[in-house]
Amino acid sequence: MTTPVCTSASAAAAPARQTYPSFASYVRARQPVLLRTARSLTANPSDAEDLLQTALAKTYVAWERIEDQRALDGYVRRALVNTRTSQWRKRRVDEFACDELPEPEPVPGGDDPAERQALHDAMWRAVLRLPARQRAMVVLRYYEDLSEAQTAEVLGVSVGTVKSAVSRALGKLREDPELTLVR
Repeated sequence: MTTPVCTSASAAAAPARQTYPSFASYVRARQPVLLRTARSLTANPSDAEDLLQTALAKTYVAWERIEDQRALDGYVRRALVNTRTSQWRKRRVDEFACDELPEPEPVPGGDDPAERQALHDAMWRAVLRLPARQRAMVVLRYYEDLSEAQTAEVLGVSVGTVKSAVSRALGKLREDPELTLVR
């Protein structure tokens, strides 16, 4: 049993309107008119298109329950208004007017992609200079983000061995001459 979602006051009072065999045919026929309505509710044409798509999605969900197809435009317009009202209520103000723009302090070498890549390359060269066992532990611990226990399990050693080897490896990296220039 279907319940009517939209009904008109009387069938005789409403002018004869076209009935639509499918939702797609309705959208093809009425989209320009409905888009104008959506544009009147928003300031941005892109937002109007998004608003119309949302309202049409809501209409599609209720398509089988709408018995009086003469009221389809009214149903979609109500969905447009309700959706826009919900968007307006949820809107947050993220910008505040102020006398001076709050600019972050520039970090030397922090935003330059070339410097980041140079640091990345220097770090990998330093890691490659480590002995194979220490290099494996550093890569598993810090690049693969494994715990000490997981690293020990992968390498077949004790957790204490991982701790001491990683400690020695980090000490060597701290003393690496190529990396001291970066600090």
